[in-house]
Amino acid sequence: MPTFTTYDGTELAYRLEGEGEPLVCLAGGPLRDAAYLGDLGGLSAHRTLVLLDARGTGASAEPADPTTYRCDRQVPDVEALRAHLGLDRIDLLGHSAGGNLALLYAAAHPERVRSVVLVTSLARALGQEVTDEEWDAAVDIFADRPWYPEARAALDALDALGSDAAPESVREAVEPFAYGRWDEAARAHAAAGRHQFHPEAARYHADGAYTPEATRRALATLTAPVLVLAGEYDAGPTPARAAETAALLPRGELLVQAGAAHHPWIDDAGAFVRAVAAFLDPAVRTVTVGGVRLAYRVRGPEDAPPVVLVHGRGENSTTWDEIAASLAADHRVYAPDLRGHGLSDHPGHYGFDVFRDELGGFLKALGLTGATVVAHSMGGGAALLLARSEPALVGRLVLEEPPAFVPLDPPRGPAELPEGPLPFDRAIVPATDAQLNDPDPAWRTGHSALTVPTLVLAGGERSHLPQEQLRRLAEEIPGARLWTGDAGHLIHTEDPAGFLAALREFGLGPSEPNARGTEVT
Repeated sequence: MPTFTTYDGTELAYRLEGEGEPLVCLAGGPLRDAAYLGDLGGLSAHRTLVLLDARGTGASAEPADPTTYRCDRQVPDVEALRAHLGLDRIDLLGHSAGGNLALLYAAAHPERVRSVVLVTSLARALGQEVTDEEWDAAVDIFADRPWYPEARAALDALDALGSDAAPESVREAVEPFAYGRWDEAARAHAAAGRHQFHPEAARYHADGAYTPEATRRALATLTAPVLVLAGEYDAGPTPARAAETAALLPRGELLVQAGAAHHPWIDDAGAFVRAVAAFLDPAVRTVTVGGVRLAYRVRGPEDAPPVVLVHGRGENSTTWDEIAASLAADHRVYAPDLRGHGLSDHPGHYGFDVFRDELGGFLKALGLTGATVVAHSMGGGAALLLARSEPALVGRLVLEEPPAFVPLDPPRGPAELPEGPLPFDRAIVPATDAQLNDPDPAWRTGHSALTVPTLVLAGGERSHLPQEQLRRLAEEIPGARLWTGDAGHLIHTEDPAGFLAALREFGLGPSEPNARGTEVT
């Protein structure tokens, strides 16, 4: 493991995990070996995790002065790590007690902080505590779990005896409270962590570690964004306490992970990674539509005409990168990740009608009424339904290889999806396939009432979609244009030049010659 020497001569170690921009990770415990963080549920696919072993833990050396285990006296360790890494500014993630160290560092070195993520961290540095009543209410959420009676009795014994005096069997019995679900992964994580705590852990929160009023004053001018991520079932902090923390920070943002407790990357790695990765990516923003957090990318002049790019099934907003970069020269370009895709939430409920309503909610939430909507495949089906149901929301409509909602013949059978994690929620496939096999009859009639200027892009013989259906769709929409190329279903990635030229001829900016394909008005 790489090491560096901190301010008092103590040699500290850290582990690097993953790829991308560095994310300095501060473990909780307090004074727990950072190994328990693992790769934070796969966050390492988005960032290089710099997992610091705090002094005296993991591979780091014991300090000569044990009083330096106190939280505030570890702030120089973080600054020494930043200097060692050669970074002008850092992104910080602190879990549990490590969140207090992140806050103290941000207060002492605001100019060195680009962003902060506080994961299930009770902000003692800001003066927060959890009352006995709050703790009891939080743990009673688990009252219907089979392990609860034994764990509750052990928790009462732990309160009576104190953590240091309680036998190991009692401490182990309360472990389920730290997880949203006490499954095999949670049990393994808890078992691995039983011997990762330093015996001097009590020194971390010792008297003098925190001066809440001074820290709140220092953080009142912090310009870095801070994500406060709480677990729905966590007792320390409860979501209510986490909301208080977010409210104290100028750019604080609260996110409560459903079904999670104190280790959200164990409870639902996908939900945790999507939320944190979206927050850390400066190119990604989020908006909540119908209770679902949607990630989206935006580029181009703020006062330019808006264009919304909607991806197809199994894709995400990045599929539009080349198209968006070109359109952004004279448009404000928005590209959302639909629910179940990319960095957006996976609520489990899907369908063309659901995506239709979500797209409409997205346009309304961002004030994009009248925007040009360019949509591919599944997204095209949703956009078509939206333009029919709420035509005032859509200024112009471009449909790239959309479904015509003609029942599939033969119908699709159960999809064979690969095992393991997918870049989208696998529940999307059976839900949308069922609607393609037997679509709502109203979806394939009534196109003649559509008043939105429409361009239909067809991929030609290489596409799996029946091209005659797309031709018929264009004929049924008053004034619609049909452009047919030879790139197949993914025109915007296989023939971006032709795709862009077709858009320009449709009126998205200055027209450009030599659009490949055949246009029929």
